Amino acid sequence: MAFRYIGSKLRLAHAIVEQVGRPNHGRFVDVFCGTGAVAEVAARSGWPVHLNDHLKSATTIAAARLVSSRQAQFTSFGGYAGAVREMNAVKGRRGFVWSEYSPASAKHAGVERRYFSEGNARKIDGMRLALESWYAGGRLTETEHLVLLADLLGATNKVANTAGTYGCFMSRWQPQALQVIEILPRLMPIEAPPFTVTSLDATDVECRTEDVVYLDPPYTKRQYAAYYHILETIALGDAPDVTGVGGIRPWRDKASDYCYRTRAVGALRDLVAGIPSRRVLLSYSDEGHVPLDELESVLSPLGRVVVKPLMSIGRYRPNATASRRGSAVEEVLICIDRAAAGFEVAA
Repeated sequence: MAFRYIGSKLRLAHAIVEQVGRPNHGRFVDVFCGTGAVAEVAARSGWPVHLNDHLKSATTIAAARLVSSRQAQFTSFGGYAGAVREMNAVKGRRGFVWSEYSPASAKHAGVERRYFSEGNARKIDGMRLALESWYAGGRLTETEHLVLLADLLGATNKVANTAGTYGCFMSRWQPQALQVIEILPRLMPIEAPPFTVTSLDATDVECRTEDVVYLDPPYTKRQYAAYYHILETIALGDAPDVTGVGGIRPWRDKASDYCYRTRAVGALRDLVAGIPSRRVLLSYSDEGHVPLDELESVLSPLGRVVVKPLMSIGRYRPNATASRRGSAVEEVLICIDRAAAGFEVAA
């Protein structure tokens, strides 16, 4: 599943899960799951998975990657392909996305926002409304609703007139934004390990001693709640008061301490200290707010720490300043063994 997402571990997922090892009696707990690239590989390796992210859009996309065809049969539609056909046949409506995030916003909001063409925006509104109607009427199970909502988010992302995030829109229409939105069916496994989902603050996720906990927190100033605000609105199906040229929904309540240079190291230390699991894996990079040597130093009192280099990946470069910092980011995996001699896990 291709999805433009800052910090995605798609290319690193297999290397990370190799460090996790074979399934035991616990779960693979992905506390900052994002779009679920690592959790999907863990599930395919046989791990029961618990997904968490404070964004509903992220957990929706991630959870849909773990659903099997046995769990989502779409009986009322004659199968998954039939459900996708009906989604694509839904008539467009003049709803919230159309009024706030297409050129129609010039009349409704006083600023012409070009996130989507008017036709695609109406279609997004129509499909979102159809999903709720089908679910409320019993045509969709909760899991089937989840899959189609994730499909809608993916299709929306493909026709967004952005450079990859939703902090702003492009002033000129990009080729992908002029295409007609279309939902494409995903490949689902026949069987899959069980999974559970929460949308909590990282410190509130319940972990067990036998779980392997994977942490992939933000490492830079980019706040995901602001950068992916439109996807969050579609996932929630609400109509928030939006402001500014970008029409950003209120997001300060989801601001992450990990995105602030002065708070990040303390927040990471406290998070790991409060996890009762014996094994904690933390993804980080050399562009993060906390230097890797400092991070290793503050985590060392909590367990035996091993830093494993993973690979160099392309830097997200939204502007000239970021481009001057170089083209590559060094990604590492910090493995914290809480069961090593001389250390105690949290009570």
